[in-house]
Amino acid sequence: MKNLSMLFSLLVIFAVQVDAAPSKAEAAVEKAFTEYFQARQKQDYKTVVALESASGTMNTNSDGSFHKPLNKQSEADWKASTLGGALTTYHPDFTQLSDDVVHVRFYYEGVIETPSVTRDYRTRASMNWVNEDGKWVAKTMHFSAASFGDVTVTQASDFED
Repeated sequence: MKNLSMLFSLLVIFAVQVDAAPSKAEAAVEKAFTEYFQARQKQDYKTVVALESASGTMNTNSDGSFHKPLNKQSEADWKASTLGGALTTYHPDFTQLSDDVVHVRFYYEGVIETPSVTRDYRTRASMNWVNEDGKWVAKTMHFSAASFGDVTVTQASDFED
């Protein structure tokens, strides 16, 4: 009985570990995601543009503005619009939604700088990466401020199945 119990425990542990392993798509997007944000930090806009969808991206910024229309940025556009500072991604979570779509959620934090302003930056972010012609590229980006203070109000319906 003791051996049977131990065998069952090992099977459960193995099943949980197998389920937690990233898919090939999730692993590929994790690599592309890391390369993308390293390129943004280094201001390597050729790489940034190459890792975005050729048809453009759909973005929502953390400044409270409305959703942006389909946007196709060039290297020159990136160079003209980039703020200074140092930003880092934290706790990225990769979830494959279909064969050709991987959702990523993460925190993006650090300091942003302009000639007249330096301030802390903290946002929750999500992206959808799509497989275009065998290459994983960013298609959507949503950044929303992650400041302390107002939050949603929990309701009884939040706990219903």
